Amino acid sequence: MATVDGAYDCVTKTPMGDQSSVFTVISNGDSFHGTNAGAMGSLDVKDGKVDGNLLTWKMEMTVPMPMTLEAEAVVEGDTLTGTIQLGAFGSAAMTGKRRA
Repeated sequence: MATVDGAYDCVTKTPMGDQSSVFTVISNGDSFHGTNAGAMGSLDVKDGKVDGNLLTWKMEMTVPMPMTLEAEAVVEGDTLTGTIQLGAFGSAAMTGKRRA
């Protein structure tokens, strides 16, 4: 079984431009916890779920406005590809590469 654990250097294409972050995944069976840390601070993973190589999770954003972000991503090898739902602002593509 492929492991999804690790720290990923990510870029999320948001309406405010590309946001770089480090997304950390620590799995435990069919769930995971971690953080997505970037220039606007660090967001904790909520309701993190693992289904094979598919990750789904939520994050509670407070800056620049309160919003629940709903995210999903697929891990293939050392590459992460996903989407973050930005409430009324649509969705943002997220890509990442696992650190060695």
